[in-house]
Amino acid sequence: MQKIVIYQIFTRLFGNNNTSKIKNGTIEQNGCGKMNSFTPKALHEIKNMGITHVWYTGIIEHATTTDYSSLGISKDYPEVIKGKAGSPYAIKDYYDVCPDLATNVTERMNEFEGLVSRSHDAGLKVIIDFVPNHLARHYISDNKPQGINDFGENDDTSVNFSASNNFYYLPDETFDGPITPKNADRLIEKPAKVTGNDCLSSKPGINDWYETIKLNYGINIFDGSKHFDPIPDTWQKMYDVLLFWADKKIDGFRCDMAEMVPVEFWHWVIPKIKEKYPKVIFIAEVYNPDLYRQYITYGGFDFLYDKVGMYDTLKDIIQGHKQPNAITKAWDVLNGIHQHMLFFLENHDEQRIASPYFAGNPHKAIPALIISGLMYSNPLMIYFGQELGEPGMEEEGFSGKDGRTTIFDYWSIDLIEKWINNGSFDNAMLPEDNADLQKWYKKFLNILHDYEEIKEGKFYDLMWANEDNPYFDSSKLYAFLRYHEGNILLVVVNFSPEKIKCRIKIPAHAFFTIGVESNKFFKGVDILTQKNKVSFPQEVAITNGLGVKVAPYSGRVYELK
Repeated sequence: MQKIVIYQIFTRLFGNNNTSKIKNGTIEQNGCGKMNSFTPKALHEIKNMGITHVWYTGIIEHATTTDYSSLGISKDYPEVIKGKAGSPYAIKDYYDVCPDLATNVTERMNEFEGLVSRSHDAGLKVIIDFVPNHLARHYISDNKPQGINDFGENDDTSVNFSASNNFYYLPDETFDGPITPKNADRLIEKPAKVTGNDCLSSKPGINDWYETIKLNYGINIFDGSKHFDPIPDTWQKMYDVLLFWADKKIDGFRCDMAEMVPVEFWHWVIPKIKEKYPKVIFIAEVYNPDLYRQYITYGGFDFLYDKVGMYDTLKDIIQGHKQPNAITKAWDVLNGIHQHMLFFLENHDEQRIASPYFAGNPHKAIPALIISGLMYSNPLMIYFGQELGEPGMEEEGFSGKDGRTTIFDYWSIDLIEKWINNGSFDNAMLPEDNADLQKWYKKFLNILHDYEEIKEGKFYDLMWANEDNPYFDSSKLYAFLRYHEGNILLVVVNFSPEKIKCRIKIPAHAFFTIGVESNKFFKGVDILTQKNKVSFPQEVAITNGLGVKVAPYSGRVYELK
């Protein structure tokens, strides 16, 4: 069994060594990373970090202000584009690769296939986005296979809903977006279509997803009725899209806003794809915990984001809004489905740990990362630059100084480029603190693959056994066990800025559950440092507790034998 560790990379920003950084700059001014930036050396370094899967974000062609019309790609309308580069979630052609990412635009699909091949050669699996809920306001597929009709091509635009339509319409109304065109070349959309975030107005606001159109999966959003028999046309079209990319030998789809698409569609389409490609994984962006089990058991997803539960809890603890014992409640809600939850501390939607909006110091999140990686055998995701302490505090253009790395602008990331260092990846350009943080991440992520207790073992929470323990401060510490076939890992983390001496009680119930005979003597070493040895009789752990010292914003992981 493998522990999945995903490295999300915003493809456009990787390998761009242009340092111009002009606010709202064009691709000519600020440059753009390319798929060919992922050389065998680069992929080898990513793999060596302990990564198993790379999520190349922003691969499929989306709307952009960059004009590729001379190469046969339809020109877009700036009034419905966010930023100069555009949103990677405003898909313009489900059957094509973003031309920005190609060294030779006319060879962009071949370059993508080469990226997949190089990734596989490096021992990495490939995940790309699938954006099923909405597409770009100006959708024209220049690369669709023969016999495939464009979305909306055969729609009846005189009605607001038809089960056979791909879009929802507002008859007799004209789209009027929040951005006023600066020239006469403007988008004419009549009748207006419903906007991607279910906005039923022909005049979406600046906070709506005004650059996108909602896709119709057979639910009448005007009255809530469902129409799934016969199979809606959108279902079949999306099956064709998924099959197209699965044929490119990718290994997984991260499905954007999956909860906004009826679970009945996923129940229908995922088994059909897995019938041909059984090893392809599906990851759902679902934020409503009430839907978790439905999208796993009926929808067929392999993994779901755990944003509202574990991520929010850990962030609150890091920021001082909650105490570590809140983690127990967070995992208890997931009882029975925890193996299907994807844990993370950063992604393209969330604020960077090192930003003042989150922790202001990347080291403060180390206890949370230890928990996220060790609590279960479920996947862990790292966002590129997280391991370097990237703060995301630049004002790139459409994206302001908000603690997030832009997904809308042409830009470059200093710490990433210093790590790459013109392809040498020798860390010579990285500041010492950032290089040390990366070394810690590399060591920790590789540990996840070295122990069966982590890859296959079960979890035992120790907080209840230390609730009344005067030598264990649950406002700063969290402790648990992982065990497999009698082998035990003891994990304790310290969320505070102080070095803490504590005693951790391991109850007799834990040893009984693990299947360890009584009166055993244990010895162990912290696998994070290969230091801090401990030795104790089982009875001491039960009655007095095991004495441990934990550094600030750190943790101990003892392999007990």
